[in-house]
Order: sequence, then structure tokens, then C-alpha cells
Amino acid sequence: MIRESLSKREAGVQNGFRLRGLGEVSRVEALSDGIFAIAITLLVVSLEVPRTFDELLVTMRGFLAFAITFAMLFHVWLVQYKFFRRYGLNDNFTIWLTALLLFVVLFYVYPLKFVWTYIVNALLGLGTTVQTAAGRVEPVVRGEQVPTMLAVYGAGFAAVFAIFSLLYLHAYRRRGALGLNELESYDTVSEVQENALMSLVGVASIAIALTRNPRYMTLAGMSYWLIAPVLFLHGSLRGRRRRRLEQHLAPEQAPPLHVTSD
Repeated sequence: MIRESLSKREAGVQNGFRLRGLGEVSRVEALSDGIFAIAITLLVVSLEVPRTFDELLVTMRGFLAFAITFAMLFHVWLVQYKFFRRYGLNDNFTIWLTALLLFVVLFYVYPLKFVWTYIVNALLGLGTTVQTAAGRVEPVVRGEQVPTMLAVYGAGFAAVFAIFSLLYLHAYRRRGALGLNELESYDTVSEVQENALMSLVGVASIAIALTRNPRYMTLAGMSYWLIAPVLFLHGSLRGRRRRRLEQHLAPEQAPPLHVTSD
């Protein structure tokens, strides 16, 4: 299992953060790995094995969209992996939030694949129409459906990172039981804020899409470009404050690890 093999290779401390979840992989983590594997499978399950080279070329057109959606799902898995490695929480609240995350991921797979396939095909000029069983050629997305498509995509995006923000907030509230030192608590707050900002970008896109004004639909999609500058600014500010905090803190021996589960 990837999660177990990675945990065995990791040191006990990464970037000044003591890893409390390096023991045996919990059942909820193992379930998560299985769900993410299913989600990735759903990205390609609809693709039949090509019977001719022409069919293979048609299939290869979907490679870029698949790569993007795969990368996004892997990023979600990686964020979850880092959370469990850092805190090792397996209490009821963490389990139920993880279950909600997995539910959203499974629901989100097809909208994710659909939107990125549509975007890539439009950008590469591969066509945005389909032929129905009756032989009619119809657009993949009609103009009046675009706001709903963007709202569904934004809802999944916002939900995933809102859940991560709540998970990190829960870890911060349990900082006493976990034995988080001041720097670790600071980093946990930074994670809460970063994931909340990601979620707010999705909420902003939904709000624009729900205006249903055709002139704003491009803006609803382009709003995700805000992620890079917003996270860069947030990381720069929090990074400077963290360095000042490190300078003011006297070297202390780290308190013993306390990992609790309810």
C-alpha cells in the first residue's frame, strides 16, 4: 500500500513538524486509499479498448483531460495523507469528516472529468458536440446549462477544501491532547486558512455562475486563476511571521507525543 510504504520511509520530523501518524495505517486511511483508487478508475472506466489505430488516436485526445483530473485527485489524496501523518487522529469527528470527504470525492469525479474534457476539447479545437443515438448532432453543453455546470464544479471544489479546513481546525482544537508546540500550532492555523481560501475561491465562482449572466460565465471559470496569487500572498505573509516566531522562541525540547482516539 502506498500510504504504508511512504510512512515507513519518512523521518519523525518534517519541516519542523513532528509526525504523529507514522504507526500502523488506520482503517479509515485504508478505506480512503480504496475510495481514491475507485475514483481514479472511474476516470477511465468509460474508455473502451481501441480496436483500430484511428480509434486509439481518438482515445488519446482525452489524455490531457485525464492527466489534469488525475493530478487534482492525487492532490486531494496528498493533502489528506499529510493530515493523517501529522496528527494521527482517529476520533469520531475525524472519521465522519473523512467519510464526508470520500463521499464528495466520489460524487465529484464525473463533473470533474466532464468539465475538463469539455475545456480541453474547446481549447484544442477537438469539438464540443456529440452525435446522439438518433443521429442528431448536439452541443455537449448548451448555453443555458453553463451556469449550472460551473456551479456544480464549484460546489465540489469548495466542499473538498472546506472539509480539509475543518479537519485542520479540529486538529488545532485538539492541540493540547496532541502536544502541538507553538510552531506546530502556527502551521496548523496556516493550513486552516489556506484550505479556507481555496474553498472561498470555489464559492466565488459559484456566486458568479449563479448570476446566470452570459457575460460573467468566463469570469466564473477564470476565478480559479486567483488560487496561485492568493496562496502565494498568504504563504509569504505567514512564512515571514513564522520565521519571526522561530527567532523569538527559545530552543526547547519537544513535548512527548500524545495521540488520542475516541
